[in-house]
Amino acid sequence: MTNQAGLPINHPITKKWPPQHPERLQLYSLPTPNGVKVSIMLEEIGLPYEPHLVSFETNDQMSPEFLSLNPNNKIPAIIDPNGPGGQPLALFESGAILLYLAEKTGQFIALDAAQRYQTIQWLMWQVGGVGPMFGQVGFFQIFAGKDFEDKRPRDRYVAESKRLLGVLNQRLATRAWIMGDSYTIADIATFPWVRNLIERYEAADLVGIQDFPHVTRALAAFVARPAVARGLEIPRRG
Repeated sequence: MTNQAGLPINHPITKKWPPQHPERLQLYSLPTPNGVKVSIMLEEIGLPYEPHLVSFETNDQMSPEFLSLNPNNKIPAIIDPNGPGGQPLALFESGAILLYLAEKTGQFIALDAAQRYQTIQWLMWQVGGVGPMFGQVGFFQIFAGKDFEDKRPRDRYVAESKRLLGVLNQRLATRAWIMGDSYTIADIATFPWVRNLIERYEAADLVGIQDFPHVTRALAAFVARPAVARGLEIPRRG
């Protein structure tokens, strides 16, 4: 790899996804809830970047080139040619990328230490709870799990998703966003999953989303943001 001088990024992944703008941050992703966390963040902060579609249909995530960047074969992943100390940084895991971009730009995370750690706390809450649980609901609601006759596994994840929605609803009862008046990476991490649960997984009735009015109010404010609307479509599917 190279630095901000604009020389080509020398990384194995560039053999499959050659950068047209190697001086920009390179995003390898797909418009899934985890994937759009990063594209939304990049749209919000205005950092120049170049998106590359990692297609699950052709198992791009299992290719040697992608595995050279993320051995865990999950999207999203990035290469920032102008990372810490002006050196390139390769990074995977959506939560880690959000935190990195927030600290790099000084946006969407508080400077106050206590507020900063509380924001990270809610980011970890999403990564460790909301994503895995909502994803399991999707598996049992619309993917292969929908054909299972035994509905107890589905109901287990539905119950936990309802609990998590209740936690979020209570948090939002007295504040506009998860951290108060300020929109942060905690919101950018969480609301793509809430949206997906309702729209892509068609689970609004299943989880009783009408019982969480503060969640739906904040979700509406989230999707109304222009940067969110753009980020939800990046990278564009072919």
